Amino acid sequence: MTFTQARTLADIVRADFPILHQEVNGKPLVYLDNAATSQKPLLVLNTLRDYYEQYNSNVHRGVHTLAAKATEAYEGARDKVAAFVNAAAREEIVFTRNATEAINLVAYSWGNSNIQRGDEIILSVMEHHSNLVPWQLLAQRTGAVLKFVELTPEEEFNLEQYKSLISDKTKLVAVVHVSNTLGCINPVQEIIAIAHQHGAKVLIDACQSVPHMPVNVQQMDCDWLVASGHKMCAPTGIGFLYGKLELLRSMLPFLGGGEMIADVYLDRSTYADLPHKFEAGTPAIGEAIALGAAVDYLGAIGMDKIYAYESELTQYLFEQLAQISEVRTYGPLPKIAGVGRAALASFTAGDVHPHDLSTLLDQAGVAIRAGHHCTQPLHRYIHAQSTARASLSFYNTREEIDIFIVALKEAVEFFGSIFG
Repeated sequence: MTFTQARTLADIVRADFPILHQEVNGKPLVYLDNAATSQKPLLVLNTLRDYYEQYNSNVHRGVHTLAAKATEAYEGARDKVAAFVNAAAREEIVFTRNATEAINLVAYSWGNSNIQRGDEIILSVMEHHSNLVPWQLLAQRTGAVLKFVELTPEEEFNLEQYKSLISDKTKLVAVVHVSNTLGCINPVQEIIAIAHQHGAKVLIDACQSVPHMPVNVQQMDCDWLVASGHKMCAPTGIGFLYGKLELLRSMLPFLGGGEMIADVYLDRSTYADLPHKFEAGTPAIGEAIALGAAVDYLGAIGMDKIYAYESELTQYLFEQLAQISEVRTYGPLPKIAGVGRAALASFTAGDVHPHDLSTLLDQAGVAIRAGHHCTQPLHRYIHAQSTARASLSFYNTREEIDIFIVALKEAVEFFGSIFG
């Protein structure tokens, strides 16, 4: 891909995404629901199809040609993901169904063995349910205590309160890198450093950061990091867990069965080395290979370029939303050129229910999300039953934002005429 000043990143890549070139309800599709799931480029679609058409076979179990090719592609995808997040070793990447499964893996495998009654786990009020419910279950099993970091007046992670909450009783800190509702980018490197000073482990939910900005796990120094493929141009049903090598080696298996064993006897088993110890059963082979293709695609563009372009879009989106007096956005406002927050805006529009807004926008061909975005506790905290959310990706354009804003204004005016 060649970049010029005359063409935006979206101009260059949009032809790679066939789903974007269609009409919805008689209008050109404007897809602004990327925080829920991203669209897939042809490279990923063709890679998945090629696996099933040309070398569909199980991995690690056969010596025939198709099995060897499938295994090479599957393990090659692991190498690509490891390089993408700068893991120190390929064995530090475990393929899972999604980020939710990855978090549950840590909660059961590490949590059951290392968390005891009275130990403290620090989360934040902005966590996705996937980074909340597994720790609630762990606390119920063990008698651990959950503590929650609240928000600053700007609706960001309250770092000062976090410093006051953490203590030598803290055994785990689990926080989101980028909030899927507030759009704030949390100071994870500082959060991790503080936690390590107290001997606590740290898990980072990077579902909303890995697809949109450079992520370096060694620089971050997190103990675990999770992400979902479907949010980063890969298929559904595949995600990954990063974990520090020695930490993963110390953890017991999460699921038992084929693939994760070394030797099986009637009364006992020994387990495979990393990463296979945590990948029981036949994996999502095609999906993992396609995740590798997605990493190739994103890497060819450059995550720094993606973040820079999306930051410009974010600035423009918030400038346009500010022109609608009824709209109230949540989370911090973007700083210079949009840098400092993610490319999404959660908002309300007076008394209009977000689902009603979303329905009218859909009639205009604009796809946004409406609801609690799997952050019910956060919505209670900000006193909003639900919000609407427009979320961008690098294939979106300013023109699409303009279409969204026009449709939003019309929807607000329509409901205003009814309620007024």
